[in-house]
Amino acid sequence: MRLEVHVESATREIRSLYGWLRSDPDVRTTFTADPQTNAAPRPGEMGTTLDVLALVTGNGWSAASFVLALATWRRTRPQRPQVEIRRGDTVIVLTDCSPEQIQHATRMLEAAVGEDTGT
Repeated sequence: MRLEVHVESATREIRSLYGWLRSDPDVRTTFTADPQTNAAPRPGEMGTTLDVLALVTGNGWSAASFVLALATWRRTRPQRPQVEIRRGDTVIVLTDCSPEQIQHATRMLEAAVGEDTGT
């Protein structure tokens, strides 16, 4: 499964997130990542450049662990950037990382994975 994580901020934030995910024992063994910086905005998006972390997940991947790792990383950032997760047509935006938002994001990602596997 391929995911994209967009961070509206400086390139160092996407590098920080990449390092954070690589250091998380529940996440690091289940994905490969390709940090992509200075990506052009998609049609219809504002002109701001987004940094992208493209992830390919493997067996044993947990949506809950992944979303929790993103939320925890976001809380460590001084300006707490908005984080957008894309999986196909599914777009999830983490803004306040409340327990409700984390649960909602996890359910949406699990549903997107279920669509891929037919479950």
